[in-house]
Amino acid sequence: MKIENNKKALYSGREYIGAAKMDGPLLYMRGTHSVGYGELVEIKGNDGKIRQGQVLDTSDDIVCVQVFEGTDGLALPNTSVRFLGEPLTISVTEKMLGRVMNGLGKSRDGAQNPSGAEERNVNGVPINPTAREYPRDFIQTGISVIDGMTTLIQGQKLPIFSGNGMDHNKLASQIARQAKVRGAESDFAIVFAAMGVKYDVAKYFIDSFEETGVLDNVALFLSLADDPSIERTITPHTALTLAEYLAFDKGKQVLVIMTDMTNYCEALREIGTLRGEIPSRKGYPGYLYSNLAEIYERSGKISGKSGSITQLPILTMPNDDISHPIPDLTGYITEGQIVFDRDMSSRGIYPPINCLPSLSRLMKDGIGDGMTRSDHPHLSNQLFASYSHVKDVRNLASVIGEEELTETDHKYIEFGEFFEKKFVAQRYDEDRSIEETLDLGWQALSILPPEELQRLTEEEINEHYKG
Repeated sequence: MKIENNKKALYSGREYIGAAKMDGPLLYMRGTHSVGYGELVEIKGNDGKIRQGQVLDTSDDIVCVQVFEGTDGLALPNTSVRFLGEPLTISVTEKMLGRVMNGLGKSRDGAQNPSGAEERNVNGVPINPTAREYPRDFIQTGISVIDGMTTLIQGQKLPIFSGNGMDHNKLASQIARQAKVRGAESDFAIVFAAMGVKYDVAKYFIDSFEETGVLDNVALFLSLADDPSIERTITPHTALTLAEYLAFDKGKQVLVIMTDMTNYCEALREIGTLRGEIPSRKGYPGYLYSNLAEIYERSGKISGKSGSITQLPILTMPNDDISHPIPDLTGYITEGQIVFDRDMSSRGIYPPINCLPSLSRLMKDGIGDGMTRSDHPHLSNQLFASYSHVKDVRNLASVIGEEELTETDHKYIEFGEFFEKKFVAQRYDEDRSIEETLDLGWQALSILPPEELQRLTEEEINEHYKG
């Protein structure tokens, strides 16, 4: 180990003039010393401007460097490349809350670049599985269909599967504004990472947080659509590095919202194509699963630490295909999913969340007596079962006509309308408590005859049923 450290010290800062090849954001060098994977690089062109890069691939013959700012304006013979002998780092500080930064953690709001007392490797440090604490604490988002049906638990990773043109950005800003840990005295902070978003979307997020007064508690990492696509591959790592500092060093409860993970995966595919990698499903690299896992697994709670990291990654499913590689692999890694529905969106229901394919695998451990309310588990199960039957009744009505339905079937149709328009749908500025959400659920179930409520106990029906 000492020999390796001496080698690193010997070669750190060694500079080479002249590149062998450029291809998009990739720069190829020959005849270098033995460099490390992920090593930070400084590139200087004729204009004297210094760009940052990272070693993407290394071998005895050639080194591939990804240039974050792109290679436009660089000339092969005069390009200077200096290997720094260390990984890409970000300076972390609590002062980054309230700031707007680019994907590399540099200032985007006109102020000086954030500077902290500590530099952290953006790749993070793996959490020992035995040191993890099982997530159990309920996070109230103020959105009934999430709190009541797919409850978010502190330390969980719960992705949102959306589609192009739907209101996932609106929902993300609402969650960032309303999310809270009930009954907890610890600080709550939001780390928001946007990848490949258009300028109007970025402005929407900034304006939304400023108008509602929560920007001071939000760290915004924005990688715009016209920024080099290579920056998108770094953005979630820099955001999570700050989140780890806030959670495990400063004891904050951190909610990390990342949108759009599809843009992140598209950037990986672009780089893989440029490198000539053998593609896997739909042209994405074969390491897409492990790459996504590196991001998603940087969440959770650690025994002995008061802070936590909860993740809400948002991805747009190409052609609304839930079997596409990105949502498919994401579903394997995470603990459930919240699924948007195109039909509900077209009918003006906000948020257009279809609770039937949605799932929170940790929900059962964070709800019930002493956490939300004692009737919550049975109530959510009954709402799932009843709404599932609504779909069957609607299909039947489309075949035989509504006039041929039984009286109970008509009650289910009425229940379905109330559930979608009163329970699922709510205003963008409406922040419902868990008690209001559960009471709304009982109002919906009270439309049905008591004998149809087979997943509830008699005591619960006697106490809450309003029929």
